[in-house]
Amino acid sequence: MAKTEVILTHNVIGLGAESDQVKVAAGYARNYLFPQGLAIPLTAANKRRLEALRHRRAEREAHEFNTMSELAKSLSRMTLILTAKTGEDGKMFGSITPGAIADELKHQFEIVLDKKKIHLEHPLRAIGEHEVELRLNPEVTTSLKVRIDRATPLPKPAETRGPETRAKETSARGRVAATEKTRETTPDKAEAKKERPPRKPKVEKSVE
Repeated sequence: MAKTEVILTHNVIGLGAESDQVKVAAGYARNYLFPQGLAIPLTAANKRRLEALRHRRAEREAHEFNTMSELAKSLSRMTLILTAKTGEDGKMFGSITPGAIADELKHQFEIVLDKKKIHLEHPLRAIGEHEVELRLNPEVTTSLKVRIDRATPLPKPAETRGPETRAKETSARGRVAATEKTRETTPDKAEAKKERPPRKPKVEKSVE
């Protein structure tokens, strides 16, 4: 495959940045880099543009460094909360990936971050808190606290009652039964009082 040398005029991921001279496939340069304005052919005339391209690159990288440094400070103070389904044993179904973290950052904090900048040695598969490394820039890294909660709480274990608890319950039931028996055998004072018959009115004798 024929190769050609070009001068990059913009940052191209995986290829280089402004002012870099790189070799690429001739068809890739002709069909993509040149039409998109991402590169120019390496000629004597175009070499005179290198100084301007280097200056523009330095300004862009300085701006990116400042922006990423401020973002790193904010992210280091945040806690990203996600939920996951778990089984009865508390183990998660599935895992949390960099893509899921990037989506939640956008949803919860309106922060757009390329998932490639979220570094995980392996997907998160455990409930609890995790420290996730973020590589925001070649010179800027930080960590984000990620907390994974259960989507549904675990069922409460059945209450176990020891001998002491059962003895207390038996004693309490005995006291209640004794109280009820006393109430049955002791009449109320109101019922114990006999109702007095009404007094008969006195009849006055008439004197003839």
